[in-house]
Amino acid sequence: MDFFEFENGEVINDTVVEYMTFGTPKYDEYGVINNVIIYCAGSLGTFAGINKILPMTEKGDAFDADKYFFISMSALGSPGTCSPSVTDLKNKFPKYSLVDVVNFQKQFLKEKFGIKHVLGVIGNSMGGFIGLTQAIEYPDFQDFIVCGVSSYKVAGHDRILSKFVDEIITSDPDYAKGEMSYSLIRTLRLACLAEFNFGLSKESLRAMSNEELDCEFETFGNEMLETDIYDLKYCNESCMNFDVESDLDKITSRVLIIACKQDPHFPPELDGIPMFKMIKNSQLIVMDSDLGHLCFNELETISGELKKFMDDLNDC
Repeated sequence: MDFFEFENGEVINDTVVEYMTFGTPKYDEYGVINNVIIYCAGSLGTFAGINKILPMTEKGDAFDADKYFFISMSALGSPGTCSPSVTDLKNKFPKYSLVDVVNFQKQFLKEKFGIKHVLGVIGNSMGGFIGLTQAIEYPDFQDFIVCGVSSYKVAGHDRILSKFVDEIITSDPDYAKGEMSYSLIRTLRLACLAEFNFGLSKESLRAMSNEELDCEFETFGNEMLETDIYDLKYCNESCMNFDVESDLDKITSRVLIIACKQDPHFPPELDGIPMFKMIKNSQLIVMDSDLGHLCFNELETISGELKKFMDDLNDC
């Protein structure tokens, strides 16, 4: 895109957008694709997050690639797209909100494809925040949302986790310099390790021996060193104050909420179930998976329920 203007009025020119498409585009009378489903990944996830639904894109499946055209992009602030790391602005990158993330995606779809309406949005974790925000800000832009292992607000233990990650990063005096240092690398690792306990379920972690657990912990920390600390800081901050509870009544799209009984991030009783009760035209599926917050990696276990939701949409 030539430029993007943030809610705070700051502008970035020549913005880079990383994305992928697959499926079968179908066109309306004006030559615009009218069977688009958008996929939104979790925090700092890339366009490749759409791989989670690939097992259900065969003929006759819930997300039949012959019926739908999928667009997945790395969101504003994520590596590969306009972000602190890609622009090399580091801590001088404009502060962005989830509304900015939605507007960035919407502007890209219009400029690149001429799309002003999509069939739906599928998002997991932060991707669910994006879907809900879009449905509130632009009620007529999509027909449905699939909001997976996500919530309507960051609160309680999840809010404290976000604050803790932010505190770890900003406590390093080298952060303000805008350049990586040995100290910042260590700080990045610590900030990422704070998230480790909120991925797999408690049951899955308890089933490991101490040696296995130590190895997983070390591996996670080392792999996360590929993350840019400024990307992490900005993304974490954009989610920290997420709260759309008072605006859920603005949603007119059909909503499918997917929760997981073993999710340590967003337990169903605190997030998915209350959200289901507050959003009209919503449905709820509670998965049973030791992958916990990562349960979208075995989404095919609820393929029947997903197909029924999509079939019901098509029958409307």
